[in-house]
Amino acid sequence: MPDHAPSREQQIARTFVALADTLVPDFDIAETLSVLVDRVVELLSVSAAAVMLVAADGTLEVMASSSHSAELLELFAAQTEAGPCVDCIRSAAPVTCTDIQDQGHRWPPFAAAAQECGFRAVHAVPMRLRDQTLGVLTLLGTEPGALSDDDGQLGQALADVVTIAILQHRAIEHSERVAGRLQIALDTRIVLEQAKGILAERGVMSPDEAFSRLRDYARSRRRRLTDLARAVIAGTAELDTILTSATDSAQR
Repeated sequence: MPDHAPSREQQIARTFVALADTLVPDFDIAETLSVLVDRVVELLSVSAAAVMLVAADGTLEVMASSSHSAELLELFAAQTEAGPCVDCIRSAAPVTCTDIQDQGHRWPPFAAAAQECGFRAVHAVPMRLRDQTLGVLTLLGTEPGALSDDDGQLGQALADVVTIAILQHRAIEHSERVAGRLQIALDTRIVLEQAKGILAERGVMSPDEAFSRLRDYARSRRRRLTDLARAVIAGTAELDTILTSATDSAQR
């Protein structure tokens, strides 16, 4: 039978289309960032990815991750305010560590945490537009090595698309509501984490797998991810249906 798997060029085009779909009034930052981290792992030579944004009060918040290990590492970086991702936000420039074991002396605690989480390479890509830096897209590898030029450029381009989407929606908002918009996003993350925990306990599975089931169910039913998560917390969602729902890889 002929191989109908999409080519890399088709995957890239579909990713940009998926991210462009966020440029609508009904903007869901949690869904957008989830798409971003999932797609960069699919398209680039990396093992995991995460997004950290700067909150209104200047604190760093982990907003999305492709795996539990990536989330733990980024949370550690945010709490200690050290690591390639933090340096990237401060400098508004890419920061690369091709081998954390040999180059980790720049961030000793982060280097130890990265190796404990199973990562050897870190590539931090700024989410910025001109003089505004919103956060960082962190690309993680389990093996040492640098990103290819093509992967580096594609990673930056995807980060730029999401940055523009966030800034556009901020610009539409009244100036007094800009900070509140990001706070809503932070609150959304808490809702998703609670729903993920409920599903993980119910299905006796990892938090990563529980989130994947939640996200796939929301997409297949064309429901907002955050609305479904709230239904899970409120007890009005069919948990077993969500947990047993088959993943349609063609929709990814």
